[in-house]
Amino acid sequence: MLIWAAGIGAVLCLLYYIVIVVYAGFSVSFSWFWLLAAGFFFLLFWGGRYCRLHPRRIPLWVSVPAVTCLAAAVTVFCVVEVFVFLGATTADEPGLDYVIVLGAKVHEQGISNSLKKRLDKVVEYSKESPGTVFILSGGKGSDEPVSEAEAMYDYLLSHGISQSRMVMEPLSASTVENIAYSRLVIEKLEQSRNQSDGAGIRAGDVAPGPYLEVEVKPVRIGLLTSSYHVFRACMIAKKRGLDDIRGISAPSDLLLFPHLCVRECAAILKDRLMGNM
Repeated sequence: MLIWAAGIGAVLCLLYYIVIVVYAGFSVSFSWFWLLAAGFFFLLFWGGRYCRLHPRRIPLWVSVPAVTCLAAAVTVFCVVEVFVFLGATTADEPGLDYVIVLGAKVHEQGISNSLKKRLDKVVEYSKESPGTVFILSGGKGSDEPVSEAEAMYDYLLSHGISQSRMVMEPLSASTVENIAYSRLVIEKLEQSRNQSDGAGIRAGDVAPGPYLEVEVKPVRIGLLTSSYHVFRACMIAKKRGLDDIRGISAPSDLLLFPHLCVRECAAILKDRLMGNM
């Protein structure tokens, strides 16, 4: 049964590679993985049949480590994907003070489909939370006509979001930089707001007497990105000191969602090894 499952897996991976290439072109990053996966499953299918036909030709010192490594890899992949799916199903929390909006690819013809879905989510969220300020985070890549932050600003402005509710962060080139630079922007905004709130107050304006201590209200920050990316982005944010970050999940392309989740698994493992999360 497992042998035939490997054969079916090889066929499905090959078909999915063809589908995403026809649908989105060869520019889809990490698409080669599905060809590699198809080859891997074919080797499992061929190796399983060979072992069944010639059980004595494969020594235990080869088969046992191979099966153990395969089982470990499958376990790690499944655990990571569970976290990815949990992030994708995060419920929105309205009324946040700031929402960091992560950028995505900008083409010569306009914003990418992924970025459009994120910005449409911003428009939707802004109607429920009229006091939220959006930090538009994303720099300009070598193959992009403008910075992602500028493209986001123009799109949201044309969809009714007030200038006073948007702040651009046009320097970042990765998710780690998105978080780090956006945090600095928020800290400067809060510092400026606190100074403004205290302007014009003189010592003589406050009469002596007993006062209740008012607890300082913590700043509530959200992070809006594509559904498959929420878990990793929030983990990176927590690593950068935003311990109480709230994820906001924007829809992902349904056809590309399996591919994006697999690619995200590789990105999570890489960031974990590099200490980014």
